[in-house]
Amino acid sequence: MSARIKYTDESLGEIEVIPDFLPPPDELACREDGVKVTLLLNKKSVDFFKSEAAKHHTQYQRMVRRVLDAYVETEAGILVVGYAVGIIYALEGTHSVP
Repeated sequence: MSARIKYTDESLGEIEVIPDFLPPPDELACREDGVKVTLLLNKKSVDFFKSEAAKHHTQYQRMVRRVLDAYVETEAGILVVGYAVGIIYALEGTHSVP
């Protein structure tokens, strides 16, 4: 069993307040409406995404969605609301993270 923490009434010293850098909870929980589709992909492509997803501890379908979202964002000039689009840029290595 670990030792108990003993709290004292000492001064904490100089305290610096830092600005809030976290996004609001509604942005963290943001989820776009999804549309189910049936899509036939090349085995080589699916194997690639499965392999990369395993390395990054995520689902390969999620990675495919992010690639498609990044493509739409680039080609259509619209902002895709997503909390991890930067992962795709990091995997490609050719774009900077927004």
